[in-house]
Amino acid sequence: MDATRGLGDFSDDLYALAGALGLGDGKIHLVGWSVGGTIAVRYATDHPDMVSSLTLVNPMSPYGFGGTKDASGIPCWPDYAGSGGGTANPEFVRRLREGDRSEEDLNSPRNVMNAFYVKPPFRVPEERRTSSLSSMLSTKVAEETYPGDVTPSRNWPNVAPGKGGMNNAISPKYCDLGGFATIDPKPSVLWIRGTDDALVSDASLLDFGYLGQLEAVPGWPGEGVYPPQPMVSQTRAVLDAYVQNGGGYREEVIEDCGHSPHVEKPEEFRRALFSFLEEHS
Repeated sequence: MDATRGLGDFSDDLYALAGALGLGDGKIHLVGWSVGGTIAVRYATDHPDMVSSLTLVNPMSPYGFGGTKDASGIPCWPDYAGSGGGTANPEFVRRLREGDRSEEDLNSPRNVMNAFYVKPPFRVPEERRTSSLSSMLSTKVAEETYPGDVTPSRNWPNVAPGKGGMNNAISPKYCDLGGFATIDPKPSVLWIRGTDDALVSDASLLDFGYLGQLEAVPGWPGEGVYPPQPMVSQTRAVLDAYVQNGGGYREEVIEDCGHSPHVEKPEEFRRALFSFLEEHS
């Protein structure tokens, strides 16, 4: 994966899939969850005339993950330190590589899924939990896939983006989708999010700025230099700019819900999604 293209490889894959399914000549409704939501934004930016609507489910910020300090995506450091392949928990990566299905350690893929992808004490039903874990464990762990290569940095937390792999592709060094606000034509957007998302929020438990504020990572240079990344605020700023340029979006906030509203609150999720799709069919 060429991470220097940001989410471009994913957008190209989606374009090829649409063509293979015979959808390349018409408009499609895109529904994307987490990073998938931001891939949908990139696809719409690349091919605005091919999208009927966008549904973004707890999407990653349009300015990537980690290393930015305000709603406009300004980097904390010039080299974007604090984002990229070196930000992944090495113990989680090791267990992922080994296909660990245990619950013996907080860093096991199963426990990470239960702690971060849903709001505890909610538990994914066993049959879905097994398939979800299998999907997570299918991740290919390597520098060119996940999490990616690492560049040392003199800036806290001493890692900067490399050039390959998933975590580098979502670094704000390469992922900047602020231009979505100016695309033409402008499909309608539904933004669905859970109120208690631990992954994508203005206080993400995987963001170095927030972890530094909690004193979970030593050496934090302070809020003036490296504040928590305002992920939700960044998404809202881009969507508000989209409206100012003639587009439209609706925000549906699901209470008492984490990163996976389609799993945790399926009825509320379906009601919001299907109502939106019917309106824009």
